[in-house]
Amino acid sequence: MPRSLVGGDLAVPEMAQPYMKKDDDDEEVEYSPFFGIEKGAVLQEARAFHDPQLDVRRCSQVITKLLYLLNQGETFTKVEATEVFFAVTKLFQSSDAGLRRLVYLMIKELSPSSDEVIIVTSSLMKDMNSKTDMYRANAIRVLCRIIDGTLLTQIERYLKQAIVDKNPVVASAALVSGIHLAQANPEIVKRWSNEVQEAVQSRAPLVQFHGLALLHQIRQNDRLAISKLVSSLTRGSVRSPLAQCLLIRYTSQGKLQVMRESSMNTQNGDRPFFDFLESSLRQKPEMVELEAARKITEMDVTSRELAPAITLLQSFLTSHKPVLRFAAVRTLNKVAMTRPLAVTNCNVDLESLMLDTNRSIATLAITTLLKTGNESSVDRLMKQITSFMSDIADEFKIVVVEAIRSLCLKFPLKYRSMLNFLSNSLREEGGFEYKKAIVDSIITLISEIPDAKEIGLLHLCEFIEDCEFTYLSSQILHFLGNEGPRTSDPSRYIRYIYNRVILENATVRASAVSTLAKFGALVDTLKPRIFVLLRRCLFDTEDEVRDRATLYLQTLGGEVSIGNNEKDANDFLFGSFDVPLANLEASLRTYEPSEKPFDISSVSREVRSLPLQEKKAPGKKAPAAAAPAPVSAVDAYPKMLSSIPEFSGFGKLFKSSEPVELTEAETEYAVNVVKHIYDSYVVLQYNCTNTIEEQLLEDVTVCVDASDAEEFSEICSKPLASLPYNSAGQIFVAFEKPERVPAIGKFLNLLKFTVKEVDTSTGEADEDGVEDEYQLEDFEIVAADYMLRVAVSNFRNAWENMDPESERVDEYGLGVRESLAEAVGAVINILGMQPCEGTEVVPRNARSHTCLLSGVFIGGVKVLVRLSFGLSGPNEVAMKLAVRSDDPEVSDKIHEIVASG
Repeated sequence: MPRSLVGGDLAVPEMAQPYMKKDDDDEEVEYSPFFGIEKGAVLQEARAFHDPQLDVRRCSQVITKLLYLLNQGETFTKVEATEVFFAVTKLFQSSDAGLRRLVYLMIKELSPSSDEVIIVTSSLMKDMNSKTDMYRANAIRVLCRIIDGTLLTQIERYLKQAIVDKNPVVASAALVSGIHLAQANPEIVKRWSNEVQEAVQSRAPLVQFHGLALLHQIRQNDRLAISKLVSSLTRGSVRSPLAQCLLIRYTSQGKLQVMRESSMNTQNGDRPFFDFLESSLRQKPEMVELEAARKITEMDVTSRELAPAITLLQSFLTSHKPVLRFAAVRTLNKVAMTRPLAVTNCNVDLESLMLDTNRSIATLAITTLLKTGNESSVDRLMKQITSFMSDIADEFKIVVVEAIRSLCLKFPLKYRSMLNFLSNSLREEGGFEYKKAIVDSIITLISEIPDAKEIGLLHLCEFIEDCEFTYLSSQILHFLGNEGPRTSDPSRYIRYIYNRVILENATVRASAVSTLAKFGALVDTLKPRIFVLLRRCLFDTEDEVRDRATLYLQTLGGEVSIGNNEKDANDFLFGSFDVPLANLEASLRTYEPSEKPFDISSVSREVRSLPLQEKKAPGKKAPAAAAPAPVSAVDAYPKMLSSIPEFSGFGKLFKSSEPVELTEAETEYAVNVVKHIYDSYVVLQYNCTNTIEEQLLEDVTVCVDASDAEEFSEICSKPLASLPYNSAGQIFVAFEKPERVPAIGKFLNLLKFTVKEVDTSTGEADEDGVEDEYQLEDFEIVAADYMLRVAVSNFRNAWENMDPESERVDEYGLGVRESLAEAVGAVINILGMQPCEGTEVVPRNARSHTCLLSGVFIGGVKVLVRLSFGLSGPNEVAMKLAVRSDDPEVSDKIHEIVASG
């Protein structure tokens, strides 16, 4: 436990126990004073707080143990917490400063309830008015963390006085407390503006820093007030380095748009806020200079305006302080992502940092050089990096590998040296994530650079000979089966593949058999040889391997009818399996054996999540399900709807949405809606639950206002006759719409019913009822409701098998976004498609990303989408959208959906 926590040296020999040796041959043992302590034993020791003659040393030890348990996540029951709290309050009678500080910490950590706070308030208020400044500061901090709004008004006067106290420790404590209190009691804290304004002018650095933070929080919702505050302070009245850094951040906050407003409102072209940032580049200490440089590099400025910040960062690259070198190279690394030419002047200094003893600095220097280097410097960089890689951890190696991949895509003619580097790295020691990053990089380069295919595949084949990771071996074999047959000499890969059948585990052997079959299907000259090898696999000890070999032999030999022609056989081998396994399993479980064979085309292709649970009233029994609950959730809605005569003529159900909640949680009526989409109709299923025991609802219906959905016309509704307590029922409203058109619109909903009072003792309802209504939330039918989330197992093959004539490509500006990940998620939600191959996950700090989506549009049209995202400015996201589908008109509609979304 650090000395700052316990208030002095705290010897605890009775707790010291060995828990780890430094080395097997080293006799020295490390000790932890907290090893093996138990909550029950410590609570027993806490009885020492009740002793008439307090043992300060022992009490300090016990509180230290309690604090350790709390910070390790140990939970105390209500009784235990109350007993400890009351025991700790008795320690206020001690005048020992170290013990008092521990008492303050303990009260904060226990977070007493409102009735317990009253007991300790008098002691804390007494300390707030103490002559000992340390008592005053700590008491203020504790009191403001545990007090509620009703008691806050009683101590407000003391807090306002403390803000302008001459002692900076007390003033700072009051300001920090104000920052915490402003979150729950903003109106009270706003009344302290004058005192906080005075604190901002304080000569004490920490007081000025905390004062500025609190004043900004008070005015954060008033953009004009913030602008005036920043304007007044940028004239030089801020002396605290921490406050200066805070002010720099305020001037460049995007949400305040201070910089933009400044440039727009100044007619003579001056930009006082930018001038302030530029002048801060020359303000000591270094933390202020770095903060100003970092903010300038994040702004949309010209090369001339950026130059002073780059020059400052370059000077820090040769500093003797590691923290300055790290901060500078990290900032330059970010600049190099978008403006590499601005960093090229720093390359000489960056090369010297490649030998820095701090591996983080060296890694950032290398990755920055890889982003700023030119084609002529690639070979030299590769040689330097080779000697560097063996000295760093895997996490740094992965960063370097990803940077090399980006550099190779930038200079494709240098693929040989980079592939050689990656191949050599595969032979070095490293964990799974590191090796996977290399394999993924090689696969990417093979896919993007046609000339690199054969060399890259050979490198992967050589690696697979010694690969100890099953997943990577299977991944390489799968990729080899897709790409190998299309090379100039496919036969060279057969030996590597068949060696996997002989030497590897069952999983890899099965993958190798599938890869051999793909070579046999695509390369006629290799088919006899493949037949021989597959026959050998029939004697394998693993069922999966033998079954695959048998199936592929019969398929390639024409003994099993996969389709009408060779194309059908190739689709079987190479095509994507677009049926979700969960849906297939559910359909197989409900299949009843008969003369009619199981038809896989009847299985839903939609990737569905688990049904939402019905809401229930607190403390009451959960209501019955809002809809029948068959074995398969996928089959539930079609069976239910087809059994209703009014909807039997609507045709095949295309899609059912997830339930959309139309009421708040814990209300008297719980209602959600499911949107059932047909080619020419939409059926709205309102699932209703009555959670009031004293009421019976009859003649329950939903009045739907579709005036904001012009393409929909209501054709019928099916009300609910009765809705007793703790039961659920369904109300249906059907609309007609243009056939196979993704019509959208907003629907307003009003629940109408007759309420009858129920005698809870007898369960009988009154004969007379009262008509009533309940306003429900609005909801929309959006374009995503007309798209099924259907996965494909091999996106690239599926994309290439689509007609290129159906492809439509366009570029879009998505505006300012919080992050690249947020932009990717927004487009996925608009389209309602299924992300493929994990591409919905955006790597941290990525400046560009490609996302692959698949789905089936209404009418049964398969759609594939490739989204390419990039940052074109500060949080400005640009997107390239490429669509292929079975119908070119649908490709155009996808673009229309994105353009209107």
